[in-house]
Amino acid sequence: MKRVVAALIWQADKLLVCQRTRHQTMPLKWEFPGGKIEDGEQPRDALRRELEEELGIVARIGDEVARIQHEYPNGGMVELRFFAVREYGGEIENRIFRDIQWAERKDLPNYDFLEADLTLVSDLAAGKLL
Repeated sequence: MKRVVAALIWQADKLLVCQRTRHQTMPLKWEFPGGKIEDGEQPRDALRRELEEELGIVARIGDEVARIQHEYPNGGMVELRFFAVREYGGEIENRIFRDIQWAERKDLPNYDFLEADLTLVSDLAAGKLL
């Protein structure tokens, strides 16, 4: 099973959402920034590393907000762990994505998110989390 961490980055009541490029797997889908946990790496350390690589920020990783296991139709299994990030150093820069946007919670369902993120997106939009 692939283990993945992702950040729910808040700023002025908006969440940062990121769009994959057309060259990545599941092209042009929206997601929360993050990535794969490497062997021997702790989840918070993996997320800190990924956010520096993808967005150029040094994040203070907060509480784990949700943990989701999802099986894609092709049989791929993923465990996603989402962490709150309310503080970070540096300016966010788009290093790998097609697009990044600050989205209001209620607008999240309007984005074409990855299938594994849909339950979390729905809960965030409904105000059930954070």
